[in-house]
Amino acid sequence: MSTAHAAEPEAGADIVQRSINTIRTLSIDAVEQAKSGHPGTPMALAPLVYTLWNRVMQFDPQDPIWPNRDRFVLSNGHASMLLWSLLHLTRTRAVNSEYERLGRPAVTLDDIRHFRQLDSRAPGHPEYGWVSGVETTTGPLGQGVATSVGMAMAEKWLAQRYNQNGFEIFGYNIYAVCGDGCLMEGLSSEAASLAAHLGLDNLCWIFDNNHITIEGDTNITFTEDVAARFLAYGWNVLRVGDANDIDRIEHALQIFHRTRDRPTFIVLDSHIGYGSPHKQGTAAAHGEPLGEEEVRLVKRYYGWPEDAKFLIPEGVYEHFAEGVGSRGAKARAEWTELFAGYRAKYPKLAAEIDQIERRELPAEWERNLPVFPADPQGMAGREASGKVLNVLAQNIPWLLGGSADLGPSNKTILAGAGDFQAHTPGGKNVHFGIREHAMAAVVNGLCLSKLRAYGASFFVFSDYARPAMRLSALMEVPAIYIFTHDAMGDGEDGPTHQPVEHLASLRAIPGLVTLRPGDANEVVEAYRYIMRLRREPAVLALTRQALPTIDRTKYAPASGLAHGAYVLADAPGGNPELILIASGSELILAVNAHEQLMAEGIRSRVVSMPSWDIFENQTRRYRNSVLPPDVTARIAIEQASTFGWERYIGAAGRVIGMETFGASAPLKELQRKFGFEPDRVVLVAKELVGR
Repeated sequence: MSTAHAAEPEAGADIVQRSINTIRTLSIDAVEQAKSGHPGTPMALAPLVYTLWNRVMQFDPQDPIWPNRDRFVLSNGHASMLLWSLLHLTRTRAVNSEYERLGRPAVTLDDIRHFRQLDSRAPGHPEYGWVSGVETTTGPLGQGVATSVGMAMAEKWLAQRYNQNGFEIFGYNIYAVCGDGCLMEGLSSEAASLAAHLGLDNLCWIFDNNHITIEGDTNITFTEDVAARFLAYGWNVLRVGDANDIDRIEHALQIFHRTRDRPTFIVLDSHIGYGSPHKQGTAAAHGEPLGEEEVRLVKRYYGWPEDAKFLIPEGVYEHFAEGVGSRGAKARAEWTELFAGYRAKYPKLAAEIDQIERRELPAEWERNLPVFPADPQGMAGREASGKVLNVLAQNIPWLLGGSADLGPSNKTILAGAGDFQAHTPGGKNVHFGIREHAMAAVVNGLCLSKLRAYGASFFVFSDYARPAMRLSALMEVPAIYIFTHDAMGDGEDGPTHQPVEHLASLRAIPGLVTLRPGDANEVVEAYRYIMRLRREPAVLALTRQALPTIDRTKYAPASGLAHGAYVLADAPGGNPELILIASGSELILAVNAHEQLMAEGIRSRVVSMPSWDIFENQTRRYRNSVLPPDVTARIAIEQASTFGWERYIGAAGRVIGMETFGASAPLKELQRKFGFEPDRVVLVAKELVGR
């Protein structure tokens, strides 16, 4: 027994109900002690998660990263106490960032006592990487269910590639719990539509149909027929009319297991804050602590000692050990034995699975990466990217991805790699449709399943994907985002399609590596850098238009990109009086201006700066060697917002950038209008050096 109180629930309460009420009361006590959080949903959904975990899921608490485990996603992450209670009661063990089993509990009772407090392994919302047993970070509503689609796709892909006759190495299910808020967010609609199209019969969403959000009853905003909506998508829709009926819940989950060629959506009718009758169904039970008096009333309703706090009655730990613990251990042991036989018969495939699980790359993953010859006509960034992607996809079997309906334009189609569709889930070309937000969330789900995945669109539409991209960085998963049409290269389309503030906004996301390469060989080096990342997502901003391929026999090698910024061209003796800093399509502009300045006797240096993020992680000595502090005459050149460049140009420097939105016109006219021409750079340079 783990409590400061010796009291037990009333005699006669069976172990099942006692276990369910333990989940409820732990949640109530944690929220009350924190004076913060959401007790209502954990109270209502305790029977569901008990049934799912202790009767249905294949999950071994002793090894929460066992590859063939079922995945549980709490999309309505404000109910995180459900998960902390489960991870504690099942005695799930912790794993570190190197995938080593630590032996200590993932969530202790002390963590629960310190719910929502600094350093507790029971934070306010589920956080992947911080707490073992959390499959994805949730909280922003809709993200969890959308990410679960990527997880389901990953299982289908893994099973198609690696399962062999007599060896079902991958065959797990994904369960996602969601609420009204998740289903109001447009993201869930995008993801649900894609999941049905792909026939993901390994995916089950369970909808907590409680009719309550923060502002009150959902009838003030949300009166659609949700079940009909999911039927229209093509899901198998089931209904359980009482969230406390664990037998009916289990029966619905058994139907999910038997359903083929479509995902399952279970409508679970519940009353949020189920407990004290006068509190039942109120928004207060959803979004704030109950208060001491209400806590006593609720516990009395449950037949629980009213003064007990964080009580775990006799037999509850053992009950979970006999349920999910025993079932999960048996399933993992059988799988481990199966995989040993698989390794003996299919050693190459087994070695690939090992590498996937450790986020490693094949030994020769860089083989045949292109080197582009100097060419004044050059190549678009997107073209170079497509060539590199196709080589990488041949070298790395588990690299897959696609575009939000722009594959031919983004150049992300992998030749001969097949399409990921309902009946061909082994294809590596994923067609996300015009669903940028869901695309980014799905990429997260694929990456959380240890595949290397990318999603692509026009750079301006990164706005639609940004919330899920932020979660990529927060979770530290190596998602790859490929964005083309990175500036004004699609001129005639006008300002709606010309990204201005996007580089600055993505550079502002902690842990997201943003790269804007300046020619085809910098694109190669960008991929070389990105593919080595294990815990950082990356953005590639690429041009639509051709850029000259810089002569690397005359200028510095593109491998300097690995430092974020490097000296591309310099004054004789390396003693510049002026520094030109540029990224992307403006790099050749800086080079041309440099040549003109040098001809006029002005000693200039060109610094290619494709990535602020990488550069900031270099030593101070290196950064000072590229941008000597005593050279204060500096010009930054970038077809984007000037915001942030002051950190590199200082008070004396200038930025040639965008202070407004763009315009609809051919590219050359836009370059002239906004000052992206060598003569403008030279003029500003002369002003700075007083010539």
